Amino acid sequence: MSIMKSCYMALAMVASISCFAGSTAAAAEATAKQVDRTALDASIAKGIHYLRVKGQNENGSYSDRGGPGYTALATMAVLSNGVGVDDPQVAKALKYLDGFVQKDGSITSPKPGVSNYETSLCIACFALANKDGRYRKAIGDAAKYLKNVQLDEGEKRTRDSVDYGGAGYNSKTPGGDLSNTATLVDALKASGAGPNDEAIQRALIFVSRCQNLETEHNLLPFAAKINDGGFFYSPNGPGYSPAGKETNGGLRSYGSMTYAGLKSMLVAGVKADDPRVKAALQWLRTHYSMEENPGLGQQGLYYYYHLMAKALDAVGAPEFEDAAGVKHNWRAELSATLIGKQGENGSWINPNHRWYESNPDLATSYALLALSHCREAK
Repeated sequence: MSIMKSCYMALAMVASISCFAGSTAAAAEATAKQVDRTALDASIAKGIHYLRVKGQNENGSYSDRGGPGYTALATMAVLSNGVGVDDPQVAKALKYLDGFVQKDGSITSPKPGVSNYETSLCIACFALANKDGRYRKAIGDAAKYLKNVQLDEGEKRTRDSVDYGGAGYNSKTPGGDLSNTATLVDALKASGAGPNDEAIQRALIFVSRCQNLETEHNLLPFAAKINDGGFFYSPNGPGYSPAGKETNGGLRSYGSMTYAGLKSMLVAGVKADDPRVKAALQWLRTHYSMEENPGLGQQGLYYYYHLMAKALDAVGAPEFEDAAGVKHNWRAELSATLIGKQGENGSWINPNHRWYESNPDLATSYALLALSHCREAK
């Protein structure tokens, strides 16, 4: 039986998960030992149905913000949960995205703005739809574009430049940030690049400089000021963390970027016994949470869930032990949490509007991407 068939069969059993709706307390109580597959499949089916009926426009796009970013995320969310490329919902979206392929290899809006970010998301989306090779050229050209605009010698950087190896929203961004760099790393991996790819290794230099950990890989002034192993947004200039600064100028770590940093290091081949990975995991153990984005509360909550799921899936352990020694089946807890937050119409929405998560198309895409990592092997 296909995943989607089981999902739509599960819709008939939505009443069985109604006890979760609107109740994060129920989700929190579910220090669940195993994933409720029936509830998970029903939730995913409702979310995809919402995107199909309420989220997608006639031209195949999602949301009203324009450009390929939202559409790439929503299409990844649908593809990642078992819908095929020939499904009308997916086919329309892919046709829409095709229209943004540029001569320089980027996949973006013609107007300047977020070309690196959009291209990275489109690579990841096309890679999911590329089983028959239809997007091989577009993916290859787009990966070359990302490598060409990565902040390195071609942009008059040296390895000593603070932003060396990083990426921002576009090629004109004065300095990189961890969110865009992590998205670039995922895109290069999706394009077929391995851990030893030069661009991924350059990105690792920047990622390491976004960690509050003084090592041979990070000797910037920020590294030792907090030194807790977590990650922040950017070390460029005065540095920036939306979680704020300590009185000594240290940039506070927060949840979503720590998961992004950990995942990027794993993609780049950094081993589990490396001090950077060990310190990141320790920070995450100390701040393990399904209720908030640690350090930011409800800001960017669904982006946090998405990054958490990707990173913990990459770690590969079915349980995640917190700093108190409690072992969590993170897939069960995350799926129960998200089911508890899902609206009656199948969407998710963050009442905190920062980073556009009050847009249900975006929050729903992040939630579905997170749920795609929550199925346990039978």
